[in-house]
Amino acid sequence: MNVSGRPFRTIWPSADGAAIEIIDQTRLPHAFVIARLATLNDAAEAIRAMLVRGAPLIGATAAWGLWLALRADASNAALDHAHATLLATRPTAVNLRWALDRVRAELVALAPAARADAARRMAMEICDEDVALNRGLAAAGLPLIQAIAARKKSGERVNVLTHCNAGWLATVDVGTATAPLYAAHAAGIPLHVWVDETRPRNQGASLTAWELLNQGVSHTVIVDNAGGHLMQHDQVDLVIVGTDRTAANGDVCNKIGTYLKALAAHDNGVPFYVAVPSPSIDWSLQDGRKIPIEERSAAEVSHLTGRRSDGTVTTVALTPEGSPVANPAFDVTPARLVTGLITERGVTEASAAGLRRLFPEHRVG
Repeated sequence: MNVSGRPFRTIWPSADGAAIEIIDQTRLPHAFVIARLATLNDAAEAIRAMLVRGAPLIGATAAWGLWLALRADASNAALDHAHATLLATRPTAVNLRWALDRVRAELVALAPAARADAARRMAMEICDEDVALNRGLAAAGLPLIQAIAARKKSGERVNVLTHCNAGWLATVDVGTATAPLYAAHAAGIPLHVWVDETRPRNQGASLTAWELLNQGVSHTVIVDNAGGHLMQHDQVDLVIVGTDRTAANGDVCNKIGTYLKALAAHDNGVPFYVAVPSPSIDWSLQDGRKIPIEERSAAEVSHLTGRRSDGTVTTVALTPEGSPVANPAFDVTPARLVTGLITERGVTEASAAGLRRLFPEHRVG
C-alpha cells in the first residue's frame, strides 16, 4: 500500500540481509519511522510493545523472530526457547501460535545447520500467503459493496463504518476489513468510511485514518460512541470489522468496542460483517467464551499521546491520579449478531455449519 505515493509492506528483510525492518506503528501518524529488528528479543519486544500489531502481522513477525533466533543458535533448546518467548508476547491473537507452530513443526525435522535458512523461507512464505489471503478477502467482500452501490442513486456514496485498524498496517499488505474498501475505491465506487477513533490506543484515528489518507479514500474520524447515532440516522450502509480470533461457531473476538457496534447495527438493521482470514480461526474453540482477553496497561487509558501545535509529541494524563483503571483490550461478538464472515474462500453465515462448508478440511473442537 502507499506511503506518500511509495508502495510499502509492513515488514520486510533488510537490504543487508542481517535483520528485519518494520514500520514502527507507535510513531504513527505523526512520524513515519522504520525500525530494525536484529535479534529474538527485538522481535518479541516489537510485538509486546505494539510496534507491530494486528493478528496477521503479529504472526508474520513471530515467524521472522524464529529466524532471527536460529541464526545465533539452531539447537532444539534454542528453538523451544524462541517459540516460548514469542508465544508469551500477546495472548489473544491466534495467528501468533499458528505461525510459530507451523514453522517449528517443519524445523524440528531438520538438522540444526539447515534450520535458519528454512525458517527464513517459511517466514517469507507466511508473508506472501498473508497478502494473497487478503486479496481473497477483497474479492469476496467487494460484491457486498457493489450490491449496495447498485441500489444507490447515481453518484451517491456507500457509507461504511469500521472499528480499530484492520488495514494493511495490521497485516503484511492490503488489510482484512479494509481490503474490500480498497477494492471498491479502486473500482471507482463512491465510498465514504466512518473511522472509529477506537480508544484507548486510538488505532482508528491514528492508523486507519492515516492509511485511508495515503490511499486517497474519503473518510471521517468519529468518536467511538457516535456509531450508533449515525446508524439511527441512516448514515451507515454497512459495518466491516476485523478479528483477532474467531471461534469455530462464528463468535468473533476483536478490539474492545466491537460488540457495542454489533449491537447498534443489529438494532438498526445495518449489515455487520467480519473479515476473517482463515489463520485467525481457532478451530479448537467451539465458542468465544474461552478466548483469552488481554488486559493491557492502565496507562493506555489514563494517558494520551499527541502532537502539540509546535510539532512536538507529548503524553498527557487524562484521569485523576489514584483512580483505578481497567483496560480489557478485546471483546467477543456473538455469532448471532454477525451478518456474515468474509473469508478468502467466500462469504458465509457466522456459524459452525457455515465455516465447515468453506473449510471442510478442519475438525472442530
